[in-house]
Amino acid sequence: MTPTIRLSLPSKGRLEIDALEFLAEAGLRVFKPNPRQYQAEVPALPELGIIFQRPGDIVVSVRQGSIDFGIAGIDLIEEKRGGNGDILLLHDSLGFGYCSLALAIPETWNEVVDMPSLQQYSKSLNRPLRVATKFPVLTERFLSKYDIPHVLIAAEGTLETAPTIGYADIISDLVSSGQTLKDNRLRQLPDGIIQRSQAALIANKKTLQTRPEVLEVARRLLEYIEAHSRAKENLLVIANMRGENPEAIAQKLFTETSVGGLQGPTISSIYTREQNRAWYSISVVVRRDHLPQAITELRSIGGSGIIVTPVTYIFEEEPPRYTAMLDALKG
Repeated sequence: MTPTIRLSLPSKGRLEIDALEFLAEAGLRVFKPNPRQYQAEVPALPELGIIFQRPGDIVVSVRQGSIDFGIAGIDLIEEKRGGNGDILLLHDSLGFGYCSLALAIPETWNEVVDMPSLQQYSKSLNRPLRVATKFPVLTERFLSKYDIPHVLIAAEGTLETAPTIGYADIISDLVSSGQTLKDNRLRQLPDGIIQRSQAALIANKKTLQTRPEVLEVARRLLEYIEAHSRAKENLLVIANMRGENPEAIAQKLFTETSVGGLQGPTISSIYTREQNRAWYSISVVVRRDHLPQAITELRSIGGSGIIVTPVTYIFEEEPPRYTAMLDALKG
């Protein structure tokens, strides 16, 4: 049976690869029987079908309600979401697809160092500033905020050559490393960032409000994604420790800053041949960036035989973003 609930993913490029890898790591592997088809399935969620589209089309399809969920960049979501409020942002930081939509000017414009000086320079031209962009909505909003007279020039190809060719003065384009700008003798203004972006998960608000089965899929998607994202930031640390009893060991752990666990440590007895010595095994979840400090602290209070292992999921009682989604649906 063909799934009636659909998630749209980018159909090509780095964003497609990263989206598929991200979903697989979160336990939502996408299975594509035929590489040439634009449809696939998720074995962990058989009621969810996958459609591959261009990122801009993903946003439009979700907005119109022909697709229930989509993964696209914040830049395109904000550009194409429209004003009807039908797009609901379920998760705004999936952790891949990082870039920024920003203004870039010719490097020869030495007198322009920030947006206020760009405003002054534009007035000296005695004509509107010509801006080449593929993001007219966001660019228009940004330039209007600074009261810069301008005309937007739609462009489909490479934008970086526009000032050199002469059909635009500056560009508004996506920037990642900035190397392409340098190669084309352009530079980004430090306060000229229009929109920071990364991959995000969106849904059609009306569909969530009217179809309980779609709302349930949203809960499961967010649960997998949230649990995996939280797990990536943490490690499970297991250590052996001598002590009079579990309570005494717990008090030692609570005197330190990095080994308190999520709610607290798990402490269990170790049965050894040394009948007169009490050994315990302690398990704590530690932030990945706190691991060196955690190892030092465990050793300082008598920990030994320390084992560190990755964590695949950390499930909450209810994903915070699912709660936020329910609140948004009430409005």
